[in-house]
Amino acid sequence: MAQVKVGGMSCGHCVASVTKALEALDGVKNVNVTLETGIAEYDEEKPVDPGAVKDAVTKIGFEVKE
Repeated sequence: MAQVKVGGMSCGHCVASVTKALEALDGVKNVNVTLETGIAEYDEEKPVDPGAVKDAVTKIGFEVKE
């Protein structure tokens, strides 16, 4: 399971937005975003470019924390 730390989430709508953005990526499935930790976990059906994950998150107004 891959994961990314997301900054800027403050509510359930934020979690839903990040979940939807990640689910839209080719090869990503089983997305689980936790508001309290800011961690988005997901399974990869095939290798997923980390840059694409970062772009998907930042495009909707959140940040990826390294």
